[in-house]
Order: sequence, then structure tokens, then C-alpha cells
Amino acid sequence: MTDSSISPTTAPAIFDAHAGGYDDDLRRRLIPSFDDFYGAGVAALACRVHPRDRVLDLGAGTGLLSGFVAQAFPAAELVLLDGAPAMLERARGRLAGASAPVTLVVGDMADPLPEGRFDAIVSSLAIHHLDDEGKRDLFRRAYEALNPGGVFVNAEQVRAPSERLEGRYLRWHRDASLARGATEAEWEAAVERMRVDRCATVEDQLAWLSEAGFPDPDAPYRLYRLAVLVGRRPD
Repeated sequence: MTDSSISPTTAPAIFDAHAGGYDDDLRRRLIPSFDDFYGAGVAALACRVHPRDRVLDLGAGTGLLSGFVAQAFPAAELVLLDGAPAMLERARGRLAGASAPVTLVVGDMADPLPEGRFDAIVSSLAIHHLDDEGKRDLFRRAYEALNPGGVFVNAEQVRAPSERLEGRYLRWHRDASLARGATEAEWEAAVERMRVDRCATVEDQLAWLSEAGFPDPDAPYRLYRLAVLVGRRPD
């Protein structure tokens, strides 16, 4: 669904424009198996994140994933990075009651990551806005920014292994979203946002994680266009 004439730097403006209506109920309608998808991302942190660890959320948007992380690890410090200020303002409200420090950073994933090192770096439905080389570069920088033993978790929209399957996957996504209560207008708006997507296959991304230094990268959750990709930096 990518329009090659649209730069990935256009994505923040598109999502800023939709920030007011980008609510949790809408995402539950548009993300099949919502609870399993995000639950698998948080579960991948359980073996590493400790109460006072530092967690970076890349392309954090309105802070949905960070909110789940804060619930699971209330003492963990959160740093949210996103290029859309209006989205981060929504995240500020979501995390207003967090018991640990929360830092919001307006920035692009293609730029240097926020200063310091992290015990976990997470992302949900954001890294697919980068082209393939951008993803590979980000994976390398994420590895370097992790403390030994740290974990990288990317809950992501992925591309099918073939063009024929890509069409089948997209039809599944549409049908599943409509079955969850999404309207045709909501689906068409989602398709418009997906014009900036540059999805990659699970297999390619696991190979790039391995190249970045992560031994034995894994995809513990995978359902058609959705997958959770995990890499751990050795102790």
C-alpha cells in the first residue's frame, strides 16, 4: 500500500492531522486481535524489564504501548519519541498519572536516538514508515543504545512473503476490521494513512536484527499482517 512519492518524513504530519480522532476504540476496531498483539509485545519485556529500568518507545504516538508498559512496570522510566507533537500531547494526558518519570521527545526515528542507554526499546506500528535501509540502520542504533541484556521489541505491521499473499493479507485485515465494528469510512481513512507504509517481511526483519548484533531474534507472535519481533542484546 506504499506510494513511493510520499516521503517517510510526511508520516508525522499525516498522523498529527488525525491525532484528535485517533482513539483507543478506533484502534481496537482496526487492529485485529488487539489484546493478543499488544499483550505479546509487553510479555516479551517480562524477562528483562525490572522495576527501575529505562524504556524508550519509538514512534510512540499517543502512548498506547507506553501505557501498557507503565501498567506492567509502574516504576520504569519512560522516554517517548515521536515526530507528531499533537500525538505526544495525547500521550502526555494518557500517562499523566504515571508513578515514574515520563519524558516526551519530538523527533524522527531516522535521527540520533535520545541520549543515554536503555534497558528496553519498544515500538508499535511505527517503524514500517522507514524504508528498508532505514529499518536496518535503526536496528543497529537500537542495539548500540541498549544496555547489556537489554531487549528490543517491535510490535509491527508486516508485509506478506509474496504479492499474491499480500492481497490476501490485506483482504483479511479489512474483513477482520469490519467484523470488529469498523465502518467503511474508518477503513478507507486507515488505507489513506497506510499510503506512507513501507512494510517489510518478518523474514527480512529477523535477518536485519541478526545483522545488527541480536543473536537469535524471534517473532513470538504472528498473525497475517501483524507480528511482534524481538531481539535481545547479550549480557
